[in-house]
Amino acid sequence: MTLGRALGLSLAGLMVLVGAVWTGQGLGWIGGSSMTGETTWAIVGPIVAGLGVALAISIIGRARQQRAQSDLDRRYGGKR
Repeated sequence: MTLGRALGLSLAGLMVLVGAVWTGQGLGWIGGSSMTGETTWAIVGPIVAGLGVALAISIIGRARQQRAQSDLDRRYGGKR
């Protein structure tokens, strides 16, 4: 795994976690904050979490595509 891929997946995981916390606070499930019960955070939270999931899917898909291309290159002599 490359450093860029590891950092991207870490960022994606952090986005999902933060989005989940913001959603919980916005819905009033997590108390003790000025964000508790604010509908704005109940909307922003799932958006951030969804973007994190999309980022992770994009990174994993690109890695699989690159691996498949390199397998074909080795097998059939491409990219010399």
